[in-house]
Amino acid sequence: MDLATYTPMGDKKNSDFFNEYLPRIYERREQSGLNQIVGNMAAVVVQVEHGDAVNYLAELAVMGPYRLVEARIGETHRYYVLKSQPEFPRLIVLEPLTPGYEDNITRWNLLYPLASKKPNCRYIGEVYKAESVSAVREALEPQNIRFSYPGETVNPFYTGKRLTFTTLSDHTYNKVGYTDVDLDDLVALGLGDVVKLSSDELEKLDKAHALQEEHGISDLVLGLDHMATRILSGDREDAILEYLTMVPYYFWGAYNIHEMNSSTNVTRHPDIDDDKKSPARVFTANNTPSYVNSFDNLPMPTEDFVRNFGRRMHHMAVAVIDGHIAEEKNVDYVVRQLSDMGTKFLAHVVGECKDDPNLKQIFSKSSAYSSLITEYIERCHHYEGFFTRDNVAALTAAAGADERYEHGHVFD
Repeated sequence: MDLATYTPMGDKKNSDFFNEYLPRIYERREQSGLNQIVGNMAAVVVQVEHGDAVNYLAELAVMGPYRLVEARIGETHRYYVLKSQPEFPRLIVLEPLTPGYEDNITRWNLLYPLASKKPNCRYIGEVYKAESVSAVREALEPQNIRFSYPGETVNPFYTGKRLTFTTLSDHTYNKVGYTDVDLDDLVALGLGDVVKLSSDELEKLDKAHALQEEHGISDLVLGLDHMATRILSGDREDAILEYLTMVPYYFWGAYNIHEMNSSTNVTRHPDIDDDKKSPARVFTANNTPSYVNSFDNLPMPTEDFVRNFGRRMHHMAVAVIDGHIAEEKNVDYVVRQLSDMGTKFLAHVVGECKDDPNLKQIFSKSSAYSSLITEYIERCHHYEGFFTRDNVAALTAAAGADERYEHGHVFD
């Protein structure tokens, strides 16, 4: 793909500032060598509260493709590494060793009424494969991208020699990590000593795996399709430009979702044949800030989410293989089976998949352990677009109704 001539998709108008700096960022990435030294997404990282990790792993085993490979114990955390397909990103779950653990992530969560209930529970960020961690730092630090160094953060996970992370973004509150070793090589990563799960913990995971098998969905749920961060209205363009400075993605495009007074903005990897090998990163923001919106009182579920939870990852989407079981589309079958197993969903499956290419999607309720929503998405008949406005509007409305917060009370 020639990014210099690519025209982004969509009807969302960007500022002259954005249009000026986007091509300059692409050009500087090439000049600095970042496009050559940073590759595909290698992992996503989620932190849960002390005592929640095994329950979260069991939930993941029922709802998606990830399975535990190994657990390690370090100075401050247990680290659980999970795998789906070999070519897809790993999932790393962090669990503090003590209930009173606190770092800068904890302190950010405590600022927001609905995040403060689980102050260590947060999607941390993505890890990208790199030829050299030191080369990435050398390329990005002159561009004012800040990295975590020993002594600046409590958790040494973020400051390893072979695995390093940026500081929290001011725009998204997410980090970006880089590693120059195979994430399956936990010795090289320096994540501490191997820790064995107890017989009760292993039994819980085995039962979760077996339940998914019994309900016939294990071969239908694939890898991550995309992840979506919600940010404030004024951070939209800055967040996209910052992310594209740090990773070899491109701005695919953005669409207004008029019914929800928001926009959906998509970045993707230009050099892969399957988004699941390096999932798309989506940024969702209100079209107007809350105080201006008060003049017109338009819907603003995205802005409300950020005001209540903080800037953070909202959902991770799991791809469902296109096809049918009897007369039922695969995503409908998956949702029906998960519902039978106790998974709660927001509203119903949206979208149509008949003879023409299209999408079917649905949101689960947010996890009690990660606070993340799981989206299930079936791209029917080789659908080439990334999303449809109607689907996004319906999903956004359903999530907004579930995430309201008023006068100290959460409305279910």
